[in-house]
Amino acid sequence: MLRPGELEIAAKLPANGCTADVAQAYTRWLATHHYENFNVVSWLLPKELHQHFYNAYAYCRWADDLGDEIPSKERALELLDWWERELDACYEGRPAHPVFVALRETVVAKDIPKQPFADLLKAFRQDQVVKRYATWEAVLDYCVYSANPVGRLVLYLCGYRDDHRQRLSDATCTALQLANFWQDVSRDLEKGRIYIPLERAAAHGVTESDIVGKKFSKRYVSLMKELIARTRELFEEGLPLSRKVQGKLSVDLEMFSRGGLAVLDAIEAMGYDTLNRRPKVSKGKQVRLLGRAIVAQVFDRRDGNRSVGFPRAGGGYRVADGNAREVAASYAECHRVARAAHSNFYPAFFLLPKAKRDGIVALYAFMRLIDDVSDQGANLAEKQRGLARWRAALDQAITGQLQVFDGNAAMESPAAALEGAAEVLPALVDTIGRYNMPTRYLHDLISGAEMDLTIQAYPSFERLKEYCHRVAGTVGLTCTHIFGFHDAKALELAEKLGLAFQLTNIIRDVREDCAIGRVYLPEEDLARYGVAKADFGRSEATLGVHELLRFEAERAWRLYEEGSKLLGLIEEDSRGTLWLLVHTYSALLARIESVDFAVFGERVRLSKAEKLKLIAKARFGRHTEENILAKRDRDRRGTGGAVGGRRAG
Repeated sequence: MLRPGELEIAAKLPANGCTADVAQAYTRWLATHHYENFNVVSWLLPKELHQHFYNAYAYCRWADDLGDEIPSKERALELLDWWERELDACYEGRPAHPVFVALRETVVAKDIPKQPFADLLKAFRQDQVVKRYATWEAVLDYCVYSANPVGRLVLYLCGYRDDHRQRLSDATCTALQLANFWQDVSRDLEKGRIYIPLERAAAHGVTESDIVGKKFSKRYVSLMKELIARTRELFEEGLPLSRKVQGKLSVDLEMFSRGGLAVLDAIEAMGYDTLNRRPKVSKGKQVRLLGRAIVAQVFDRRDGNRSVGFPRAGGGYRVADGNAREVAASYAECHRVARAAHSNFYPAFFLLPKAKRDGIVALYAFMRLIDDVSDQGANLAEKQRGLARWRAALDQAITGQLQVFDGNAAMESPAAALEGAAEVLPALVDTIGRYNMPTRYLHDLISGAEMDLTIQAYPSFERLKEYCHRVAGTVGLTCTHIFGFHDAKALELAEKLGLAFQLTNIIRDVREDCAIGRVYLPEEDLARYGVAKADFGRSEATLGVHELLRFEAERAWRLYEEGSKLLGLIEEDSRGTLWLLVHTYSALLARIESVDFAVFGERVRLSKAEKLKLIAKARFGRHTEENILAKRDRDRRGTGGAVGGRRAG
């Protein structure tokens, strides 16, 4: 039926009656090589759905091109009739055309009715004979056939068949179609089509000839504002759909809605002149939209009920003494502190159930405030007194008894003299009791901050390990108590990961640390590679520094590999968070290796897009010991060595 060279996408078409494998290879090629505003198949979708999406897309792409890429109206209608006969044959179990050979597999597997496929053909036929739309209702009626079937097909492919979701999908798809109309006014004019309702145009003083003549005016701006406002209402109507489907599809659906809204934003930003220019959504904008969709989905997880003020397991004391309101307010303040810090850790917290999330945030807020004491100001004695006050405030909050401070009489309320202590400690104490957490971990952490005040170098790796245990190992240990574990080996592995995180930070920040008088890398290692402390202050790393950093990186990788076994020892609802933390830090180390340890210039980091992708994988992907670590650049690996500041984060 199709003549040679009549349709570009037919160039690589297999022969009629080919096998399903050959047919599906073609639909996969077509879906991955044809331009669309957004990818046909998102990497968020389960892999088992990819081919089904390719098959459905190939049908839609062919139908669209038969209607749009054939110059003759009569020939286009003839080919659309032929395409419908092929569709009928497919549903009768005798497909011949390769697209329908592939589609047959999907139709049977997903039990998709013929109606949405047939409805699309009505729209493509309508495009051949209808070039103007008098009313808003007429345009919406066109969308019933041109756009809504696509959304319904997506729902069928993903296993949703109910009327309620289909109505929400219709609103979203109609809105997307309308946004595309307002974006493509100039392109459609080249094809002789106007989708702007002429009745609404006339209401704003815009005539058909004004549109055809591309006469931009304030009246056209007013018209566009109305059309965009109505379209936004439809997007709002359909937005609840993303919360009524499973997580991965939820992100995709929200991404499409946000993408359509971004098109409307782009029209507004360019001054509404779609008669003469076509607004575009940049790749950077698409990445930001994806990020917002992912974050919205992660942060919108349903929270379970959480009681406040549990007794400590095994007795001893009662957390918060039943003051639920005070503890709830304290947790809220901890979240504020964590948000304000802009930590890499904070998104990972939202992969946890609410009770565990609150516990992690309480720990983080406490650690951040301890850091603030040791990092702010230049008066050493005042910093030491500040940390001593925190020790006393922590002990008093836990025991309820006055604590001796700074060699003097007990203070009535040491927390009152510390910024943030009174607000954060109730939540921290609640967390300690709830998760049966040894308080020595928190005292060790304060000791680590004290070491940073007076120790500027470490003679051996064993001495550095002591420091890393206090500032990073304690983070792993406390978090593991919140994650939940049933094998004591989990604590050993958690400490290894904390040490790996801290070594990664030390390698990345070696020049910055030198600038403030600190060299964390062991002096015995510096001597081994002929490195002087002054070498870290140079503008470029020497050969010795490169080899030293490579040696320390191998040491960190060994710890990552050993510590990654923790994943299988913690409770399942905590694995996504641990996976994200470990993968993010190991990816940072892999990046440092990939740039050949060029840490003396611009700070090595992961991009926002890379972080968002990791968040999505942590939220929706499988978490295994095999994929928890980032892949290394094997060409950058050295021979390594045996495995013998700031807190990770």
